Amino acid sequence: MQKRGRISVRGIVQGVGFRPFVYARACEYGIAGSVKNLGSEVEIYARGERFADFLAAVSRGPPMSRIDSVDVTETSVDIPDGFVILKSGTGSFSGMIPPDIAICDDCIADIFTPGGRYEGYWATSCVNCGPRYSIIREVPYDRERTSMDAFPMCAACAGEYGDPHSRRHHAQTIACHTCGPELRLTDRTGTDVPCGDPIREAAALLDAGKILAIRGVGGFHLACIEESSGELKSRLGRIEQPFAVMVRPGFIGQIALVSQEERELLESPVHPIVVLEKRDHASHHTISNLHTIGCMLPYTGLHHLLFSHLKHPLLIMTSANMPGYPMITDTRAALVKLAKDADYFLVHNRTITNRVDDSVIRDSYILRLSRGIAPKRTAIDLGPRCILGVGPELNANATIYKGCFAVTSPHVGNVRNPATLEYLQETVAKLSRLLGAKYELVAHDLHPQFLSTRFAREIAESQGIDLVPVQHHRAHIAATTTEPCIGIAIDGVGYGDDGTVWGGEVFAGQVPNLARVAHLEPVAMPGGDLATRFPERMLYGILPDEKCLALLTSRGWSEVELGVLRKQVAGKFNVTMTSSTGRVLDAAAALLGICRERTYDGEPAMKLEAAAAGGTVEAWEPVFSTVDRCEVLSTRTILATAFSRFSRAPAGDRNAIRDIAASVQYNLARGIAALAIHAAERDDISRVALSGGVVANRAIRETIRAEITRAGLSLLINDAYPPGDGCVSFGQCVWAGTLISAEKNR
Repeated sequence: MQKRGRISVRGIVQGVGFRPFVYARACEYGIAGSVKNLGSEVEIYARGERFADFLAAVSRGPPMSRIDSVDVTETSVDIPDGFVILKSGTGSFSGMIPPDIAICDDCIADIFTPGGRYEGYWATSCVNCGPRYSIIREVPYDRERTSMDAFPMCAACAGEYGDPHSRRHHAQTIACHTCGPELRLTDRTGTDVPCGDPIREAAALLDAGKILAIRGVGGFHLACIEESSGELKSRLGRIEQPFAVMVRPGFIGQIALVSQEERELLESPVHPIVVLEKRDHASHHTISNLHTIGCMLPYTGLHHLLFSHLKHPLLIMTSANMPGYPMITDTRAALVKLAKDADYFLVHNRTITNRVDDSVIRDSYILRLSRGIAPKRTAIDLGPRCILGVGPELNANATIYKGCFAVTSPHVGNVRNPATLEYLQETVAKLSRLLGAKYELVAHDLHPQFLSTRFAREIAESQGIDLVPVQHHRAHIAATTTEPCIGIAIDGVGYGDDGTVWGGEVFAGQVPNLARVAHLEPVAMPGGDLATRFPERMLYGILPDEKCLALLTSRGWSEVELGVLRKQVAGKFNVTMTSSTGRVLDAAAALLGICRERTYDGEPAMKLEAAAAGGTVEAWEPVFSTVDRCEVLSTRTILATAFSRFSRAPAGDRNAIRDIAASVQYNLARGIAALAIHAAERDDISRVALSGGVVANRAIRETIRAEITRAGLSLLINDAYPPGDGCVSFGQCVWAGTLISAEKNR
């Protein structure tokens, strides 16, 4: 039986307390030797009678680790008595620092233990919790390579850090009142507010109705009580946009329906925003005018201390940045950019090295991939070449594939503006450095005018490497499966092979050979992007008739405006054709008077879903045709039927509007499912993959699921990545890797 050897453990083994864990197991099993960090690898020299037990324990690792491989080799190295943790060295970079982790129950208890060393300390953490990605500069993960190096440990913290029996043994974020980051409360000019306890005073200001900018783990939030939410929306110019709330533990069940699975998500180390159905759909209207509300629990010591002083049970807690723009992380920048939005600022002096937004989950599907989940590391074999996927335009992130692992960054935002493009470039540079990545391929969206496409070209030109354009919706399917499938991609917009705007697509085949076999009917978008802002333009693009013009007239459109719209559609001047699912939902929302102007991304479709909640569906006969060997679902027929029902309904009849909204969603979903089922029958494929932002709509998703299942087919939806555009950079890497492998094998 082996009693000594060199053990090499690879995977996510940094920032998870791996070395203290190994030390503790060595003490438990009477093992002599050493443990050392080597990049993405931990090197252990060990000897002892219970070597096998020690090896089994090390192979399991601590809870937050992810073990890829454990290799054991014979060694002739002299192993002295005792066990030591050696200073980190350099080595492979196949692993990754884990995401930021919510504060653990033990640290919460420390904060509220009277007379304890951590009583009331906002940045309390241990080896099992706290910031990780947001503070790291370089690997290996040691304090001197994080933003915590600005805070030398006091004697007491150093004692715990070096104590193998402490859960803060080698906890790189260990800090206390004496030596750690400090909090300040300032007014909007940056002048300190005189107070003994910034958190207690901040809670009092919030209870009094003030709006605070709070610097958290990965950036700034704007916070206020429910009674001040209207004022915050007014200041931000986001009158209609729903806010997420942070809720006092134990109160969340009073405002929303929470399943056991959702509760486990809320309380998990991720602590994401979970989109929940309200108990009363009309309640908390100033926070969210939808039937849902995004809720999260306190996930830092600061949050728990704030709620311990707060009289109100919930706080609006929204990212302090314009939608689609990067989070604000720097205090000086926040004082400038948020001076008109916030009354006071609660800030700390720990540098946020990598900004991280809150993750968002609904029905167990990730809507925003960020804090607690990303950087996300996925084992997948895409060949030997290192690949960068720069993502799409909206809700973008980046993915780097290297050595059988794909690592996807946290949410970046909408790469339509220079600030977010700069953030994308910064994110790629940091991930590349942490992973030691040297790209050999750059995958990007097919759209030639995206700023992300331009970024990809610049990288390729500067480094002399190949570009791989990937059609947007095929990237969606590639992110879901590489097996033979019928792929359904339903979203807002994506550049198609023919230069038109796609968004309701059905493919057949296997990555990287997915043929477009069906789609929604191409309809006109009068004014292009203008039709996304004003959905009534989209409605007329789908139903360009006198009845629609009469409806628009009744809603205040002038004769001049209508004349321009009519000529635009008839002459196809400045008109984009689209098969987008999202634009059909926009038109339905416009028809029913639910949303006449879009003020935030996805607003018309989200309001349509809210209006449809609890509605009675009516089955309408779908109309199909064949165009260029593709089966096409007529969305004009669906909207025309909805128009007919709406015209006959009494004015302002909410029940009628609810039923029509529900029926539009149901019949659109049923028609899309039928396209996929017909394709599956033609090509003898039993697997259907579903992706795209519209998958977040529960009614549409579950109708498609029911129809696919009823047809005897299996349905795949990626629950590891967002069904929306947050999966595209990963899908781009998958597509590029499989394409190159396929070409090599020809």
